Amino acid sequence: MKVVILAGGRGSRLSEVTHLKPKPMVEIGDLPILWHIMKIYSHYGYNDFVICCGYKGEMIKKYFTDYYIQTSDITVNLSDNSVKIHENVTEPWRITLADTGLNTNTAGRIMQIRKYLDGEPFMMTYGDGVADVNIDKVVEFHNKNKKVATITAAKPAGRWGTIQISEQEGIVETFQEKDKTDEAWVNSGFAVFEQDIFHYLTNKDEQLEREPYERLVSDKQINAYKHYGFWHAMDTVNDRTVLENYWKTGQAPWKIWRD
Repeated sequence: MKVVILAGGRGSRLSEVTHLKPKPMVEIGDLPILWHIMKIYSHYGYNDFVICCGYKGEMIKKYFTDYYIQTSDITVNLSDNSVKIHENVTEPWRITLADTGLNTNTAGRIMQIRKYLDGEPFMMTYGDGVADVNIDKVVEFHNKNKKVATITAAKPAGRWGTIQISEQEGIVETFQEKDKTDEAWVNSGFAVFEQDIFHYLTNKDEQLEREPYERLVSDKQINAYKHYGFWHAMDTVNDRTVLENYWKTGQAPWKIWRD
C-alpha cells in the first residue's frame, strides 16, 4: 500500500522558518519532519511514498535526489571526476515526488496524484505531524469496517478540525473546523482510503477536510480510529520547539524505529 504525504502548503504560521524552506523540510533534530513521518511508516514496512509537493517543492526534490550522497561517506577524485561510496546507510524507500501546484487545496493535490496509485487503496497523512500511532492497527481497523475512508483521531488541545464519533461503530457523525474544545477528538491524519474516495473528490478547489469529508459523513462512509497515544502537529514555532526538545532529550514518543 502506498503512502501519500501532503507536503505542498506554505505553513504561514511558521513563517519565521518557512520563508526559506517548505514546512515539511523544517528540521527536528537536524532532520526534516517529513523524514520523521516517513520513518514511522517505514517501521511498519510501508516504503512506497507519493509526496505531493507545492510551495518550494524543488527543495524536497533536491533533498531526496541528494539523499544517497548526503547519508554516505564518499571519496571524490577530481582528477577523473569519480565518486566512491563507502558504507552507505540509506532507507528502503521508493519516492514519487509530484508537483501538485503552488496554491492547490488538499483535495486537488490528491486528485492530481491518482495516476500514481495503481488503482489500489492507499494511506494519506500530512507533512507536519508525528505520532506513535500503530499503522498496522489503523489498516486492520479500516479493512474490518469496510468504509471508503478511515481517519485517525487524537485528543490534544484544540486548534484542529474536531470530529464527533459514534460509540457503537466508530462512524464519523460530524466534522467541524477549528473547535476550541480541549476534550474533542481531532483529525490527526494517518488516514486510509479506498479508491472510491475519488468519487467524493469532485472539485480540485476544495479542501479535503471540508466538502469531501462532509459528503463522506453524509453517506456514513468515514470511520475514525481512536489513537490514545502521542500526536503533535508542527503548526507554530512553539510546536517546533516542543518537538525539538522531545528529540534532544532522547524521549521522542514518535521514534518507534531502531537506529
